[in-house]
Amino acid sequence: MKILYLHGLNSKLSDEKREILEDYGQVFAPDIDYSAKHFQPETILKQYSTIEIDVVMGSSMGALNAYAVSEIIGRPALLFNPPLVKHQSLNLDNQFTGNYSYKKILLGGSDEVVNAAETLNFLGKNLQKSELNIKVLPQLGHRIPIDVFTDQVEKFFRDICA
Repeated sequence: MKILYLHGLNSKLSDEKREILEDYGQVFAPDIDYSAKHFQPETILKQYSTIEIDVVMGSSMGALNAYAVSEIIGRPALLFNPPLVKHQSLNLDNQFTGNYSYKKILLGGSDEVVNAAETLNFLGKNLQKSELNIKVLPQLGHRIPIDVFTDQVEKFFRDICA
């Protein structure tokens, strides 16, 4: 299985999290400079045009881009705290061909960067094209601890491989 993992703003995929993902497949995790442009799914896909990606994952800004990549290529996605509301001007729901794709979204109820309630409201109003599995962890902040990451990755692969 080929996994595309997109890191967040000013972040990288940690070795520990990469190791967890490698239990499920080959991991592609590009270094992305979001400083000039936050939303760049086409650029990301061009970089991997010769690889058939099976699943897309991302955290924060990477989750926003992973959402878009998932829609474009019609592949399942695991999204940690995607800032969809902050970037709603991108008109995410109308940019894509509407490829069906399963999305598991984890939101932190205590996230001070991405407001879970706003994201839930946005998802309810705007994203009816894909099957969504949304979980809110009340004590979770913006950063994803390794135990939560491990648990969510395991559940995601169980869901898509069932």
